[in-house]
Amino acid sequence: MEFIAQNMAPIMFASLIIFLLIGYPVAFSLAANGLMFFFIGVLLSPYSGGSINLAWPLLHALPDNFYGSRVMSNDTLLAIPFFTFMGIVLERSGMAEDLLDTIGQLFGPIRGGLAYAVIFVGALLAATTGVVAASVIAMGLISLPIMLRYGYDRRVAAGVIAASGTLAQIIPPSLVLIVLADQLGRSVGDMYAGALIPGIVLTGLYMLYILIMSIIRPKSMPALPLEARTLGHGVLSLIAALLVTAAVSYAAYRYFAPAHGDNADILGATAGVIFIYIVAIADKGLKINMMSRLAQQVIIVLIPPLALIFLVLGTIFLGIATPTEGGAMGSVGALIMAAVKGRLSLDVIKQALTSTTRLSSFVLFILIGARVFSLTFYGVNGHIWVEHLLTSLPGGETGFLIGVNLLVFFLAFFLDFFELAFIIVPLLAPAADKLGIDLIWFGVLLGVNMQTSFMHPPFGFALFYLRSVAARVPYLDRLTGKQVAPVTTGQIYWGAVPFVCIQVIMIGLTIAFPQMVMHYKGTAADSGTIDYKVPEIPGLTPLGAPPADTGTAPANGGAQPGSDLSQPPNFGDSPPAKPAAPQPDLSQPPSFN
Repeated sequence: MEFIAQNMAPIMFASLIIFLLIGYPVAFSLAANGLMFFFIGVLLSPYSGGSINLAWPLLHALPDNFYGSRVMSNDTLLAIPFFTFMGIVLERSGMAEDLLDTIGQLFGPIRGGLAYAVIFVGALLAATTGVVAASVIAMGLISLPIMLRYGYDRRVAAGVIAASGTLAQIIPPSLVLIVLADQLGRSVGDMYAGALIPGIVLTGLYMLYILIMSIIRPKSMPALPLEARTLGHGVLSLIAALLVTAAVSYAAYRYFAPAHGDNADILGATAGVIFIYIVAIADKGLKINMMSRLAQQVIIVLIPPLALIFLVLGTIFLGIATPTEGGAMGSVGALIMAAVKGRLSLDVIKQALTSTTRLSSFVLFILIGARVFSLTFYGVNGHIWVEHLLTSLPGGETGFLIGVNLLVFFLAFFLDFFELAFIIVPLLAPAADKLGIDLIWFGVLLGVNMQTSFMHPPFGFALFYLRSVAARVPYLDRLTGKQVAPVTTGQIYWGAVPFVCIQVIMIGLTIAFPQMVMHYKGTAADSGTIDYKVPEIPGLTPLGAPPADTGTAPANGGAQPGSDLSQPPNFGDSPPAKPAAPQPDLSQPPSFN
């Protein structure tokens, strides 16, 4: 009994892992585990030697945990349904289809062009939707048949689609970053700012891998044939349009700079983009043909999602809107984009609301179960056990980071990122904070690591999403009429392995170059260059200087040096004569009456 009572925390944690491996739902496993060990802990409390602090009245704290600021009244988590709704509406609006077709035409003449297009569009979808399932399913349905049609290696095609879809986990406005910020007690805006550069670097690493593979194995990713490039040529026209946009943006920046200061560059860029978008719309609508078809299509298709990204992330980074308000504006923007394309219907809204409610309920129930589990786990001093276990790892901060990343990487084989965020992160955060690790940097590092949970064979969710839309049996290509072989599950798994390795490399880069994340704090000021100046006020004696003797009485009867402050102030009348003090008689003993 004493052994069980004094080791309740590790026994409780191990039993939770067993519950999850058996296959019980996560939310119910957390809640049931917490309640079961609460009852056991109350009974074994007398045998624990003070290591168990549980009593029946402590259960009264659960309603406050549910309805307090941690769950039902949590404004931070309110951003999750907004971003989910925005992502589902954008998926139904056909934006991904238009982007993949246009960017594929742009990169088509080069080897691996379709793969570059998938990665580029995956990054754009990540910055607009923040939902992995929406990105993977959309690109799997649209781009996989095209890549197979033109002779792409199935493993390369499957790996690129699955990996680019998981960019929605690390590129803002990621749902994972919202949950991590909430669990770490940090600002979502800071988490978004810190994750932006790692997300861009990871996108660049994916493209670098495609470049290397296109050189080593050119037949695995051929260029688009000439007959497939329906938009024709026109890259020079697109470059000319970009130069005009840059010139207009610079002129607008010079115009806005005197009045708007630091925001003038953003306003200038906005003016340039709006100008070239209007020009492209007019050129296509009036059939002036000043631009090539390729330039027209790229500008018209690319600018709306970029505008939506600015509407969501730009307002958050500028401090104009909170993440919740940014998500609300993004949802409205997604509805407008779907309406403009003529794809907004009651059925689309109903599907988006259904998916949003399902995901929000999933998150909410996991969080409620986590609160029940943590109430008991903290009552048996589990947080102290975890903190001592992690801070005592050899190697100090470096050993802690290596151990934590190995733990999360291993658990990602079995647990979803929401489960990791709600179960593991609250246990890791106190130890990281005690070691002096910046929690925003730590959160981004965990976000990159948890991204591997989508790509791990055999339990990666991105692989399941792609498996659900990839062909399982041979089919006839609708364009060429040729029979196309199916994509096997093994090809999907093997295609994901190189990208899992790239994600592991990204974890190492984030540890080696923390400034990729720490830039969110801005540039630190050098205290040696700060010049302190006290403004001069007329009539005020400078600090440290003796009072000036002008020989005249100050105006309004102000105090002069040597004035008697024990008397009432004098406002201009002659001061009454002060009676002379009586001289003491020193020949007599002193009197104390």
